[in-house]
Amino acid sequence: MKITKKIIAVILSMLLIGAAFAGCAGGTQNEGEGGANEGIDLKAGFIFLHDENSTYDKNFINAANLACDNLGISKENRIYKTNIPEGNECYDAAAELVDAGCKFVFADSFGHESYIIQAAKEYPDVQFFHATGTRAHTEGLANYHNAFASIYEGRYLAGIAAGMKLNEMIANGQITADQAKMGYVGAFPYAEVKSGYTSFYLGAKSVCPTVTMDVTFTNSWYNEALEKEGAENLISNGCVLISQHADSMGAPTACENRGVPNVSYNGSTVSVAPNTFIVSSRINWAPYMELAMKAVAEGKSVDPDWTGTISTESVLLTEVNENAAAPDTQKAIDEAKAKLVDGTLHVYDTSTFTVTVSDSKNVNAKVDADGHLTSYMADVDSDDNYTPDTEVVKDGYFHESEYRSAPYFDVDIDGINLLGNVE
Repeated sequence: MKITKKIIAVILSMLLIGAAFAGCAGGTQNEGEGGANEGIDLKAGFIFLHDENSTYDKNFINAANLACDNLGISKENRIYKTNIPEGNECYDAAAELVDAGCKFVFADSFGHESYIIQAAKEYPDVQFFHATGTRAHTEGLANYHNAFASIYEGRYLAGIAAGMKLNEMIANGQITADQAKMGYVGAFPYAEVKSGYTSFYLGAKSVCPTVTMDVTFTNSWYNEALEKEGAENLISNGCVLISQHADSMGAPTACENRGVPNVSYNGSTVSVAPNTFIVSSRINWAPYMELAMKAVAEGKSVDPDWTGTISTESVLLTEVNENAAAPDTQKAIDEAKAKLVDGTLHVYDTSTFTVTVSDSKNVNAKVDADGHLTSYMADVDSDDNYTPDTEVVKDGYFHESEYRSAPYFDVDIDGINLLGNVE
């Protein structure tokens, strides 16, 4: 068998996560309880962009709670800073956590990165961890680390659930095949968002070939009013199923009000959309947090850039809501997941989509006569100008999150129509 960089990364990730869970096989332990896990000697600080009202931040907060519980970190040794903007407030929060005695500091939003790097340079004896960032592998700081997961795999599986629903609607005569148009409420036109909505679309297209998708942006990670308005606009524009990379209940609520199926992100929204919520994908951050906190407590090193995968249970889906999902949706998800795990299926298989190259878009792409991607230079080693520096297409697919944990897929593919910002 050919040993590839991806296979090695998966094996190493599984070994590391296994180590992080060592001694925790008996289940979750609440802080302050006795038992086999006596707890580790560590004060941990967490910086969150919003609070539990945001599905994005709630996913991180839940993971922090679980990781600290599993490691026996008491309540008084975990400090949470919520509603910290992507500005100097982030540096201030990090400094306050250091002053409080934290040796582990974790921040959860892309725009926090420069401020966490500033803190890492000022406090070399504290280990700083940042989700969704891009610069740890080039900064060369021993105490600054990035992490992400291959959520595009989860998005793809959620897209299969969406495609199954479209097929059911076509079979029932609710729509025709050429009316299988989805809508997507995105936050910003960043690579992370583009990678998410493209993988979601490709999952749907794998089972419903006629699907198209409109995308609108709120230019905010969390704005319930704009997210709801964006979903309503998409529905009024003929979209018969809605998904999102946005962090409130705005879009799912709009879908429930209009009776339109919805695929969510970062956790179940069945509480506000019991009749329309189908499924949700999310990153499971608990394994990485445990791995990192345990390493800090033991004085061990942590990779500067870490990628979790669906194979390491760092990418999860909620239970399928049978009230809204098409029959056999879970079976279709399970079959595709098995192929992702064994490497026989690649989300960005270049034979499954086409790309239009023009002066205004996809300028870093090369395509064949049929429009299939043959080369793409991505800005893996990001600089201020986002200079392309790494070839990421080989072996017939785009290698997302393999050369850097944070997504760098920012190709505009055919079948996805970008509408611009919610007005």
